[in-house]
Amino acid sequence: MSEPDPQPLVLPVDGWPDWLAARVDVLLHTTRYRLGELKDGTVRDAVEVLGLWNAADIALRGADSTTGLLSEVHPEEAVRTLAEQRAQDIARLRTDRGLDRALYDVVDNADPGGLDDQARRLREHVLRDFRRSGIDRSDETRPRLREISERLTVLEQDFSRLIRDDIRAVKISPEQLDGLPADFIEGHPPDADGLVTITTDMPDYLPFRTFARDPQARRALTVQFLNRAWPDNDPVLHEMLALRDEMARILGYRTWPDYDADVKMIGSGQAIAEFIERIADAAEPAARRDREVLVQRQRQDEPEAPGFDAADASYYMELVRREQFDLDAQEVRRYFDFDRVRKGLLEVTSRLFGIEYQPVDAPVWHPDVAAFDVLDDGERLGRIYLDLHPREGKYKHAAQFDLVGGIAGELLPEGVLVCNFPKGLMEHQHVVTLFHEFGHLVHHVLGGRQRFARFSGVATEWDFVEAPSQMLEEWAWDADVLATFALDADGTPIPAELVRRMRAAKEFGKGMSVRTQTFYTALSYLLHRDRPADHTLAVRELQSRYDFVDHLGGTHFQAAFGHLSGYTSAYYTYLWSLVIAKDLFSAFDPAALFEPTVARRYRDRILAPGGTKDAAALIEDFLGRPFSFDAFAAWLDREPVGANG
Repeated sequence: MSEPDPQPLVLPVDGWPDWLAARVDVLLHTTRYRLGELKDGTVRDAVEVLGLWNAADIALRGADSTTGLLSEVHPEEAVRTLAEQRAQDIARLRTDRGLDRALYDVVDNADPGGLDDQARRLREHVLRDFRRSGIDRSDETRPRLREISERLTVLEQDFSRLIRDDIRAVKISPEQLDGLPADFIEGHPPDADGLVTITTDMPDYLPFRTFARDPQARRALTVQFLNRAWPDNDPVLHEMLALRDEMARILGYRTWPDYDADVKMIGSGQAIAEFIERIADAAEPAARRDREVLVQRQRQDEPEAPGFDAADASYYMELVRREQFDLDAQEVRRYFDFDRVRKGLLEVTSRLFGIEYQPVDAPVWHPDVAAFDVLDDGERLGRIYLDLHPREGKYKHAAQFDLVGGIAGELLPEGVLVCNFPKGLMEHQHVVTLFHEFGHLVHHVLGGRQRFARFSGVATEWDFVEAPSQMLEEWAWDADVLATFALDADGTPIPAELVRRMRAAKEFGKGMSVRTQTFYTALSYLLHRDRPADHTLAVRELQSRYDFVDHLGGTHFQAAFGHLSGYTSAYYTYLWSLVIAKDLFSAFDPAALFEPTVARRYRDRILAPGGTKDAAALIEDFLGRPFSFDAFAAWLDREPVGANG
C-alpha cells in the first residue's frame, strides 16, 4: 500500500491563542524527545543519528515558522504577543541544542562512511553549526554565549515591533494633495477639522512622495517616515550591535561581519568591503549623470533648494520620466488594478514554472488572506497564502514567510506572501515588488521536497536567496506579459508603446538606485564592523560618501532600517544577488520568456534543489559556467534612451 499524500496544516477558525500554544508545545516536545533519544546511550550508525537529528529539526523549524509568521501578521495583539513569547522559548531550545556537548559528540563520533552525498552534506553543516554556536569554547564561556543568544532574540523582536507599530502621520490641507491621483484624493477626504491625514504606511507614503507637488508636505511626511521607531530603537540597536560583536569575538572572529559572512557566498567581511567599493565605482558615472538631470529639473521649481534629499528624489524622478521619457506614472497605474494583477501574477508564474494554482476555502487569520494549492500535473506540491493588504499591527513591508517547511513524502511546503498593497489601482513599482516577493514563495514551494529540513525551500546561502526573486521581476517589465493582465477600466490592454516608454524610463535613475543600495549596504556593514557611538552621524557620513541623495536633516533612518535585525551586516545581499540575477536572466531569450526548455532547466536546477548544493554550483549547473559580473556591468553601463530615441 502506498503512503498517503502529505496534507496541509489545518489552521483554526477561531481560538488562535490555544491553537498556537498547543502547536508549539507539541513541536517543542517532539524536538526535545528526538534530541533526548540521540543521547540515550544507544549505539547508532550515522544514518540513524542524522535521521533523529532531522526529525528534531523538522519539529523545531515548524514551531519557529508558526511563531515567526503569526507575530507579524495576526490581527489580534494577544496572538502576536504570544507568538513572540513562544519564539523566545524556541530560540532558547535552539541555543541549548547548539551548546550541548553530548549532542555534538554523538554526531561527531558517528562514522560517516555509509552516508550518501546529501547525508554527508547535512552532517558537515550540523557540525559547522555546532562550532559556530561555540561548542568548542570553554565551560566558563558557553553560558555567556547562551545569555547573548537569548538576549538577541528579545532585542530583535523589540527592534522589529517598534518599527511595525510606529505608524506616523501628517495633517495637510486638501490643496496640498495637488498632483495625487484622483482615486487617492477620493480615498483621503478631509477630517472634521478640514485637514487630510496621510500616514507613513506604504499605500499612502509611496504615492504621496511620488506625486505630491507641495515640497513642504512631501518633506513633512518623509521626515516622519524616516523617523519611525526613533528614539526608542536607538538603545536597542546599540545593544544588538554590541552583543553581536561580543559573540563573534568569543567565537574567534575579528568582527561580526567576519562571523556572518563565513557561511555565505562572499566568504569574509573584507570581501564585503571590497564588493561595496566595486559596486560604488561601477555605478558612479551613471549616478552622477542621473543626479545632474534631477537637480537641474529641481532648480526650475526651487532655485534656492538647499539640496536634493529623500523628500525630492521620487518626485523628481517621476517628473523627469514624465517630461523626458513621455511617461506619466498616473497613466501607467490605471492599467494595474489589484485583482487583475494578482490573477495575472498567478497565470504568468503558472505558465513559466509549469504549475497550477487552485483556490482553497481554508481557515485563514484575516478575511483579506487568500489560499491556493500549488499543483503539478494534478499533484499537490504545496500551499500558498497571499496576505497582501495593510492593517493595524501587521508587518509593514513585503516578505515571504514560511508556514511549513516541506519534507518529501511527509510535509507539504506552505508559504505566506505578506505585502501592503492598496486594494484598487497599484503603482507599477508595487507590481514589480509583488513579482519579486512571489519569487521567494515559488522557491519555497518548488524547493520544498527535500529529505532533510536543513535543505528544504529557500535554504541556500543567504546572499543568493534574492537572486531568483530579482530575476522574476523581469517578467513584470515585458510588454507581451503585461498585456495579459494589465488592462484599463474598459478592458483595453496596456499598449506596447507605453511599456516601451516604461522600460526606457526605468533605465534612467538606475545608477542612483544602485548607489542608494550601496549606502544601505555600507551602513549595514560598517555599523557592525566599527560600532560608531553616534549612529545618526554615521548615517549622514555614509550617505554623503555613497548615496547621490542628500541626507535629510533631523532624521534617523537607522531606527527603522528593519534589515538590521534580520540581515544584520549582510544587506549587501541585495546587490550581490542582483549581479547574479542579471547573469541568470542572460540565459533567457527576451523575445521568448516562456521558452519551456530554459524555463524548466531553471526550475529544476535553481529552484527545485533548495539548499542541497552550494549556490555557486546551482548557478553553474544552470548556466554551464560560473557566474560573472559581466551582465550586471553591461546593464549598468547602458545609457537611457529618451522618448524619441
